Amino acid sequence: MLEINDLHASVEGKEILKGLNLNVKAGEIHAIMGPNGAGKSTLASIIAGKEEYEVTKGNIVLEKEDIEELAAEERAHKGIFLSFQYPVEIPGVTVTNFMKTAINETRKAQGLEEMPAKDMLKKIREKSELLEIDRKFLSRSLNEGFSGGEKKRNEIFQMAMMEPKLAILDETDSGLDIDALRIVANGVNKLKSEQNAIVVITHYQRLLDYIIPDFVHVLYDGKIVKSGTKELALELEEKGYDWIKEEINA
Repeated sequence: MLEINDLHASVEGKEILKGLNLNVKAGEIHAIMGPNGAGKSTLASIIAGKEEYEVTKGNIVLEKEDIEELAAEERAHKGIFLSFQYPVEIPGVTVTNFMKTAINETRKAQGLEEMPAKDMLKKIREKSELLEIDRKFLSRSLNEGFSGGEKKRNEIFQMAMMEPKLAILDETDSGLDIDALRIVANGVNKLKSEQNAIVVITHYQRLLDYIIPDFVHVLYDGKIVKSGTKELALELEEKGYDWIKEEINA
């Protein structure tokens, strides 16, 4: 699904990623953990195609297609979804209308006609029920006045509607209480399938109590320095990231 080979990247002349390698297969959930400044959000942004980051070496391959030269919008049309740490508010645009536009723009890019209204309404109904989202929520302006939990739930709803091949959740647990965390994680688990892959970026092990990863990777100083199963996340929780630093320098 996703292959990243020897990726080097910088922002404003400062090198952030320093030879990162990652291989994510369809049907898998990968968790990426690491201390502040390690490059986790940079990695998410670069996969999604944010322009402010410069790839200086290496390549990113999605389903055997090299995508470095593609704009963020083109990558989205090819099935990459990125949830943001801080979703933007769009007053006057309802959640439902935003989703209709997003889906039809992707269909247009793929050479398809707009989704018929009754099919769109059916899909909205199915996905909102799956994620336990109230209908009134869908008629509100996008993210305007939303709590942290509502913003995150809305992003999972967008993910459900778009049905991406690769979903990247960048610190989706940030600022969530336990109830909101459980709802968001439950949505992610329901959306996992053999046809998609999910990359979860997080500081904390607690999210991984709800979203069980197949693999956990430690990103440290611009590289993935250690990989393992969920037990690695528990070890990090117990020992902290200084343990990784000591292991690298040993």
